[in-house]
Amino acid sequence: MRAVVIHAPKDLRIDNYPDPAPGPGEVRVKIANGGICGSDLHYYHHGGFGVVRIQQPMALGHEIAGVVAAVGDGVSGVKSGTRVAVNPSKPCSQCLHCQEGMRNQCLDMRFLGSAMRFPHVQGGFREFITVDATQAVPISDKLSLAEAAVAEPLAVCLHAGKQAGPLLGKRVLITGCGPIGALMILVSRFGGASEIVVTDVADAPLSVASKLGATHAINVATKATALDPWRAGKGVFDTLFEASGNQAALRTALDVLRPGATLVQLGLGGEMTLPINSIVAKELQLRGTFRFDPEFELAVRLMGEGLIDVKPLITATMPFENAVAAFELASDRSQSMKVQLTF
Repeated sequence: MRAVVIHAPKDLRIDNYPDPAPGPGEVRVKIANGGICGSDLHYYHHGGFGVVRIQQPMALGHEIAGVVAAVGDGVSGVKSGTRVAVNPSKPCSQCLHCQEGMRNQCLDMRFLGSAMRFPHVQGGFREFITVDATQAVPISDKLSLAEAAVAEPLAVCLHAGKQAGPLLGKRVLITGCGPIGALMILVSRFGGASEIVVTDVADAPLSVASKLGATHAINVATKATALDPWRAGKGVFDTLFEASGNQAALRTALDVLRPGATLVQLGLGGEMTLPINSIVAKELQLRGTFRFDPEFELAVRLMGEGLIDVKPLITATMPFENAVAAFELASDRSQSMKVQLTF
């Protein structure tokens, strides 16, 4: 079979790859759709992120969905022809954190398309993939495979929403409107937020934010004082989802958070200098959020029941043979939100 493989920065190739038959407890999935994630773009442009670097050719991709093509011995719940979203996480279920119910913090996690361990865990941008049967989550007949491939980033945002606590009636600020920030709009709406303000430095993603139901979509690059109405008193927002990874965005947002507000940091942009005095004086609650666990199945169910609609995020779909062009398009925020490959 063929796969989309990164060899070095800007060296993305369509390679022939092994296509193993499923063993006991495994399923072989014919991939239909795969979404290009920010981490995929980091591998494409820089060969990695932070201290993580590719040390061998690696198939990219972890936002994938397809159709079960074969099942191994002992598999129940799915059969050939079952349409599935593929959960890219495979925790060990044995380590301390797995036993504590924090499987997203697994000490021996195998996550598709990740160079964090060596040999790398090969990703899902390939024509077929063999995974543990528990990773193949059946989807509703009403859900397209393109939508199902958004289950992973939606799960990330559902986990962030859980970290924030109840959103019913809350005033929410989202800084950064890439795919994660955009999905946080949908999660905030689903959670019952009374007001959702989104900021970014580009108009194109903000236009998508408005379509997704943001109360206000603000370009802070052209309207530096646009957040002033929310500075009343000590600030008015109950919850911040910081999705840009930009220190300036975080610093500005602190001024409009009310005392006791919750700040959930999603964006990863490198180390930041935190204004500790503001955090202490306002008694702000700073919380991290990392990947997901049960939220993947929840994401599939919410989309399948029509409670969350991710279709407006999918702005382009291209055949995987044109992967380089697709990655370049996905890198252009003025033209795309979520670019998917078809296989």
